[in-house]
Amino acid sequence: MNDVGIGIIGSKFIAQVHAESFRHIHGANLVAVASPTPGSARTFADKHGVPHAYTDYREMLTRDDIHGVVLCLPNYLHCQATIDAAAAGKHILCEKPMCMNLREADTMIAACAQAGVTFMYAEELCFAPKYVRAKQLADEGALGRVYLVKQSEKHFGPHADWFWDVNKSGGGVLFDMGCHGIEFARWVLGRPRATSVYAHCATYVHGERTRGEDTAVLIIEFENNAMGLIEESWARQGGMDDRAEIYGSEGVTYADLLHGNALETYSARGYGYAVEKAASTQGWTFTSFEELWNYGFPQELQHFVDCIRNGTQPSVTAEDGRAVLEIIQAAYASAGIHSRITLPFANDPDKPIDLWRKA
Repeated sequence: MNDVGIGIIGSKFIAQVHAESFRHIHGANLVAVASPTPGSARTFADKHGVPHAYTDYREMLTRDDIHGVVLCLPNYLHCQATIDAAAAGKHILCEKPMCMNLREADTMIAACAQAGVTFMYAEELCFAPKYVRAKQLADEGALGRVYLVKQSEKHFGPHADWFWDVNKSGGGVLFDMGCHGIEFARWVLGRPRATSVYAHCATYVHGERTRGEDTAVLIIEFENNAMGLIEESWARQGGMDDRAEIYGSEGVTYADLLHGNALETYSARGYGYAVEKAASTQGWTFTSFEELWNYGFPQELQHFVDCIRNGTQPSVTAEDGRAVLEIIQAAYASAGIHSRITLPFANDPDKPIDLWRKA
């Protein structure tokens, strides 16, 4: 195959991240962008040097020079966009979380299987260099038998209004960021089956802005006698904080994704990537060096492109995205009844947060 042609559906923050990441990609061309917001796709295309811009992604999908698409849409739009892209014969990289419920997940999986296209679940933490090295230590046996994986991600809230609307997002911080920690723990442990979840959700700071939770803590038990401890927050002042810890019978490793390679910076105006992502970068902050690379976005995109070129299975699949979603649903149910929930979990609401809010 010649260079892989890629289209981006969406033009806001995460689409900007993927477009910036394409500067590091080999064997691919960013051909087009689509966004329904008037003028948004054209502005995006001009900024990133993308040749073609569309207001209707379905029109973009008719292009023969596009082989794969990156879905950078609000959560409630993932399912239909996947169905449409698969029907057009396009391979799909779908931003997390996969979709709103397990029915949608199964529909997406079936659509891609019927069309014979690749679906990759976009979990960048599986490509973040520090976290990759931490997993290598575990896989090499340096830590002995791994029994606990901890991951936390915290900031003061998301960048776009739709995240705060649970009808569009499907949930609060558990759905938005808990999916990172859940898949990270599954990945480090070799993706064993989860057997139970205990979770706490609360809205401590942003109650006037959302019906969703701004704080979540999860304990996940796995069938290989290991545990995941996931802590997520939209209520932490002071910028982004992303950390992981892996504990084994003969060792432990700690990974601070951002601070270890950061510049200590004071800015009265704010700056850079994190301005759009979450908390303000005004005042004293830790300025990350090559932040997108440290998060694993270019590596994730390169893997997607390589899978298309080589016809290989992605390392993070639709089935992984579905497994994460099932654990998230069980976690919301647990938080609703203040009790441990066993898996598999069959209750499949329209959106995960309903299992907490209606309890």
